[in-house]
Amino acid sequence: MVERVERSGLQVAAELSNFLETRALPGTGVDAADFWQAFSALLHDLAPQNGALLQKREDLQRQIDEWHVARREQPHDPDAYKAFLEEIGYLVPEGDDFRIETSKIDPEIATVAGPQLVVPITNARFALNAANARWGSLYDAFYGTDAMGSLPTPGGYDRGRGARVVARARVFLDDTFPIEGASHADVRRYYVDQGALLVDDKPLANPAQFAGYTGRAKAPDSVLLVNNGLHVELLFDRAHAIGARDQAGLADVRMESAISAIMDCEDSVACVDAEDKVLAYSNWLGLMKGDLEETFEKNGAQMTRKLAEDKVFNAPDGSKVTIAGRALMLVRNVGHLMTSPAILLRDGSEAYEGLMDAMITALIAKHDLGRPGGNSVAGSVYVVKPKMHGPEEVAFADEIFTRVEAALGLEQYTVKLGIMDEERRTSCNLKECIRAAKHRVAFINTGFLDRTGDEIHTSMEAGPFSRKDFIKRKSWIGAYENQNVDIGLECGLRGHAQIGKGMWAKPDAMAEMIEQKIEHPRAGANCAWVPSPTAATLHALHYHKVNVGAVQEKLEQGGRRAYVTALLDIPLAAYRRWTREQVIREVENNAQGILGYVVRWVDQGVGCSKVPDLNGVGLMEDRATCRISAQHIANWLHHGVVTEAEVGEVFRRMAEVVDHQNAADPAYRPMAPGFNGIAYAAALDLVLKGREQPSGYTEPVLHARRLEWKAA
Repeated sequence: MVERVERSGLQVAAELSNFLETRALPGTGVDAADFWQAFSALLHDLAPQNGALLQKREDLQRQIDEWHVARREQPHDPDAYKAFLEEIGYLVPEGDDFRIETSKIDPEIATVAGPQLVVPITNARFALNAANARWGSLYDAFYGTDAMGSLPTPGGYDRGRGARVVARARVFLDDTFPIEGASHADVRRYYVDQGALLVDDKPLANPAQFAGYTGRAKAPDSVLLVNNGLHVELLFDRAHAIGARDQAGLADVRMESAISAIMDCEDSVACVDAEDKVLAYSNWLGLMKGDLEETFEKNGAQMTRKLAEDKVFNAPDGSKVTIAGRALMLVRNVGHLMTSPAILLRDGSEAYEGLMDAMITALIAKHDLGRPGGNSVAGSVYVVKPKMHGPEEVAFADEIFTRVEAALGLEQYTVKLGIMDEERRTSCNLKECIRAAKHRVAFINTGFLDRTGDEIHTSMEAGPFSRKDFIKRKSWIGAYENQNVDIGLECGLRGHAQIGKGMWAKPDAMAEMIEQKIEHPRAGANCAWVPSPTAATLHALHYHKVNVGAVQEKLEQGGRRAYVTALLDIPLAAYRRWTREQVIREVENNAQGILGYVVRWVDQGVGCSKVPDLNGVGLMEDRATCRISAQHIANWLHHGVVTEAEVGEVFRRMAEVVDHQNAADPAYRPMAPGFNGIAYAAALDLVLKGREQPSGYTEPVLHARRLEWKAA
């Protein structure tokens, strides 16, 4: 039984009330009684509007289902389909051109292009790692991954590999910071003379790339360089193990890596009650106050992690220059859908979790505003809002934060909004979505997996979808990615906001990432998601090769490359000449990923996992990946491509595979041979009840089953 206290008509879980009153509110200047009164008004006043927007989603989905069912035996008519969507209000008229009016934006959002991390806020160690991933060692990134084509040999330092790392880093320096008539590979001395960097008495080809140094000018401890707005620090240590063998004493090349990091309260966490929410809010509080620490054991030693300090250098003109030591932190709230048992309204119903997140994460961010060395130099709070469907829901988010700002004594538009372009009704109405929050927009980002999950659910009745790998090859996905960039630029985001791209899902495949992910900055994205600090360091190489600002300027001149009609090209299977082996293999791939993710979510409360696929390749899985896999099987079940009996048999076999893959985890509970655990039931629910889930989301099933597990 949850212990509750009454606060201004709310029944609040005691641990949440205690956290807010004893930890979050003190130091903000907000009176507790005033806070609860405003919070209660927010939750009660906006709940009907929130519910009505969710009902509109269902009403539109019902009409779309009926349209497809009535025309199932007819050839698909794109023009008639588009006209129908306009008639029911799914597509809204596109208004005149405009430019966003967002103000007080930090350079990491507005002008500096670079990698972005997304990390579960409930894991303090991961959150600190992400915040501190502003800087990373290029030597370590090359040495410890397959970035050079192979993995390091276990058991001690490999001198030959170390030499190849140094050589590879020197190639990067030559490409990015060339020296007049010389190569970094041959340099014996870096020094500063009369405000200029000299390398064996030769200047840089572009002297303006020298940004500062530490130590003595004639023998600096470090040299700071800058290219495309990103910094690189050369560290010298003439007695260091590597430096001693390096003729210039260059001990490391430190890359400015994760420019920004999203502290995630949504897809990568498993927060189902007050206990979980307090953990999430506590870590966000520690980050905003700057005092979050985490002690852990690594290789038999106790270690304590805390937020990194800023870096101070001597500027070329003799002044001091401070460079941020931490990524700019954004916080991702949950969407409009879910409610939370942490707070009950007057009628006994659960409060909408998105409204809770808005009020509490903004309250906590007040600790940062104006704090020396804080997160936002510009005095802004950055909130990413996911899974919104269309302009009305974006306008509702804008209204929420206007109410929050008034309640907390913040200037209007202090809270900046990140719009996840991951639901089809948002993609198809993106310009109007941006217009609905034109004073707040600081970020738009594509999300292929959620977007595909919504595509399948929205068009469930249209017919069976292609296999997942073939869905990625359909024309709509390229149109979706291009339109996101083009409309963002059309609405004035260049130089004012981030246009982002999605996650690299293979955290161990860094060589492949280096080869492929350069396409994101080439596509005009000034941030793109990476799965680890090391990946951020390697992805930073791409932003030195590509000047994203120049790419965006060129794209702006070319106009849109895709329009709504292309986004409505449903990726159905063109030919259904699949063998049973191909069908079952597709279901196996989906089922194994679902089970590998869900069993940790339900049994261990882990919201984001590296789940090995059937070939043993570790893939980052969160609710978005789970959504697409579950909806795909549900679609094939509905259209008779596969039977429920076949799905059940595949799930049992894949449960055994997942059990084997997790055999070394002492906290893991096997699903076989009983197949009667809560986690296994949850995985089956996602598929067998997939058609009836709101927008195909996984949260209702996962939350219910996790609460069942915690109660048991």
